[in-house]
Amino acid sequence: MASNKKRSIGGVQRPSPDELPPYHRTIRLLSDRIVEAQKPIRILDACKWTDDIERTFFEKDCLEPPVITREYYAEHQPLEFDVAEKNREFYEIERDIRRELGTLNACGAMMLRTCKEYRVVLSLLSLRGTPDFSAISQGLYGSTYDRFHAGDPTLGDLGRTMAKVLLKLRDDPLMQADEKSIDGAGAVQVLGERMDAYFGPGLVNVKLSDGVVADAAAGADYIKVRAEARFSERDLSVLEVHEGWVHIGTTLNGLLQPVLTFLGKGTPSCTVTQEGLAIIQEIFTFNSNPDRIQKLTDRVETIRMAEEGADFMQCFKALTEQGRDRRVAYQTVYRAFRGSLPSGCGPFTKDLSYSRGFILIYNYVRLAVRQGLASRIPLLFVGKLRLSDLGVIHQLVEDKVVQPPRYLPPPYDDLRGLSAWMCYSNFLNTIDLSKAADDYAAIFAGKGTDY
Repeated sequence: MASNKKRSIGGVQRPSPDELPPYHRTIRLLSDRIVEAQKPIRILDACKWTDDIERTFFEKDCLEPPVITREYYAEHQPLEFDVAEKNREFYEIERDIRRELGTLNACGAMMLRTCKEYRVVLSLLSLRGTPDFSAISQGLYGSTYDRFHAGDPTLGDLGRTMAKVLLKLRDDPLMQADEKSIDGAGAVQVLGERMDAYFGPGLVNVKLSDGVVADAAAGADYIKVRAEARFSERDLSVLEVHEGWVHIGTTLNGLLQPVLTFLGKGTPSCTVTQEGLAIIQEIFTFNSNPDRIQKLTDRVETIRMAEEGADFMQCFKALTEQGRDRRVAYQTVYRAFRGSLPSGCGPFTKDLSYSRGFILIYNYVRLAVRQGLASRIPLLFVGKLRLSDLGVIHQLVEDKVVQPPRYLPPPYDDLRGLSAWMCYSNFLNTIDLSKAADDYAAIFAGKGTDY
């Protein structure tokens, strides 16, 4: 049921449905129904393993695989809703969208796709612990076998290429890892101050938690920091731009939308856009580093191995043999097998969103500048959206149905520097780097050249 309550974020108040013009009110009420219907659907919570699984794994000196069965998920992570009833609810919303807006209406088409994707998510969750879980995951988040175009390298090829480059950087003294001198409580204080400075005092709550898989994770208006984690200054800068500026920023921008309120919530296809934006933001602000890229590459490589039939222990062994800390290796492999089984019935491919999203968003930004459409780039931050919806979002902003983003991080708040970067990027991507390597070989060898 749609709420008639107003919502205020950072001093900005979203109108209630009754305050909107009739057409906008119709869209808003349908959108609010989607928001309400998706509330109990929590993909990562439904797929996670309890802490005792990790504890037992290390108590047995990492020699025995975690004991996870299909029944484990039903017992330890039961769904808080009836799948059939929730399916029916989305079908009814779809029916009413078609009846009230029509199938060709731009807002209606976006909401129909959203409902259909949530129904796919329901299938995913109902098939935890089976091979079909992985197959549906690949459809939602991608596969390491995926290509963007015929003849392009796959996402798995990206992982291998990055691994080769990172191996060459590993022993460079300038690339050594930063000291992790900040504990969880210190991280909460620093991130809290930075969130206050960016969003306004008290709008985002930063708190300690024992229940997160990663060192930190963002919600709608909070960041949870793992109590036992330790951080470097660079780690906190990554969290500031990744979790804060991007994930929380787009959530708040979406929650402020007066009509398309579902933009405050994200489906898996929105996750690809979100993670791509977050990784690009790390890179554009020069906060990323080889260790960070190594972590993302390890995730791609682990999923690739699992898609090729490797089980949990084989993936874990591969990472530890490459020198990864055992607890870091466990977390990487766990992320790929949550929702699935350690025995090797296929991975959960959500962690491909980072690399897949980076490529899609970077190419969009580059092409938008090339085609004189740079003004559309900030619309990536209006809420949780699919990249493919951006053309429609632009028109809806023009029609005053969607509001431009309130929280917009640098360099998107001033596109001049970004546009200059992309101008060079468009040219540099036409250069054959393998031929350039031959040209520069003499320089790297310490010999004189005409350059």
